[in-house]
Amino acid sequence: MDELHLLRATRNTTGTVTPAVLAAGREKLMQRAADESAHQTPAPVLHPVRPWRRTLFASAAAVALVATLVAVDVVGADERPGATAEADRVLDAAATAAVNTSDPVVQPGQYLKINTTGVIMMFEPRQTGEATYRWLASMDRQMYVPADRTGEWVWTSEPIAPVQFFGEGSRQASERMAERRAFGMPMDGEVLRAPGGQWGGFDWQVLNDISLNEMIKSAPLNPDELLNMIYEQTKGRGWNTDAEAFTAASNILRTGVIPANLRAALYEAIALIPGVTVVDREATLDGRTGVSLGMKSSNYRTRMEIIIDPESGQMIGEREVQLREDKGVPAGTVTRWTAITTSVVDSAP
Repeated sequence: MDELHLLRATRNTTGTVTPAVLAAGREKLMQRAADESAHQTPAPVLHPVRPWRRTLFASAAAVALVATLVAVDVVGADERPGATAEADRVLDAAATAAVNTSDPVVQPGQYLKINTTGVIMMFEPRQTGEATYRWLASMDRQMYVPADRTGEWVWTSEPIAPVQFFGEGSRQASERMAERRAFGMPMDGEVLRAPGGQWGGFDWQVLNDISLNEMIKSAPLNPDELLNMIYEQTKGRGWNTDAEAFTAASNILRTGVIPANLRAALYEAIALIPGVTVVDREATLDGRTGVSLGMKSSNYRTRMEIIIDPESGQMIGEREVQLREDKGVPAGTVTRWTAITTSVVDSAP
């Protein structure tokens, strides 16, 4: 029995209802209730009322839906609807490949180098009521993690440069930012050092109160337990807890330092998140091609994607796509992407 099968065999099948499952059930209730009342004419409202409050009581059918959905969702963590069948197969293949592929061996004195290139959305801070202009800018960063992770980590960054504007106002805003020397990230062109990876004297937090080092050392490898932990840690970030969990898992993978066994568990956990689908079977980032899996963001304005190589189990990167026009950015625009590569080097800057 290989590690992946051992990993799956540890799933808790007692059917205990977790907060994450209840949250998912509540969200599906709200969505189904909204669908039920979609064709009804809403009554005039004198004061602002949250849309879900109106739809929840819009019809007797919506009320009757409560018992049905709760009954479906409290059957246990193993009964989550999860990703689509196609997405599940891709994630399963990536998890299998991850546990069967050795991580790079970093010898004493060497470093694991994580190179992150991509594009990010920039904007000019404006006064209330003024137009907010946005543009896309390049990003190129390098993280050096020592073999002894209690040693000094090094982070370098190339200067950010604009790569795409959305109208003349967008171009002028980027020029104003450059003139004020406020353009880009504060660390552009700098070399930062952090003993034990504690940037600014604090651990690198990948969840609300869990650091990267803690995640690597003690995160559960059982996919259900791992996902429950992520749901708990992202509670309150947005009304769609599934989307927030997907984003959190992506952020953890993006660090580039997650070992194979935990990476496999994260893939298996993502496969349990409702709404994850295959977006593109041949998605290319920075010259590398993989399978893109994604879901709508919590606000439904964008789609978040992770791109993985099912054959190696490596995460190639991630991207975000605008689903509707917003502040001058057309629908269909890739507003952010990052490509991640790792290698072993003998020295750091």
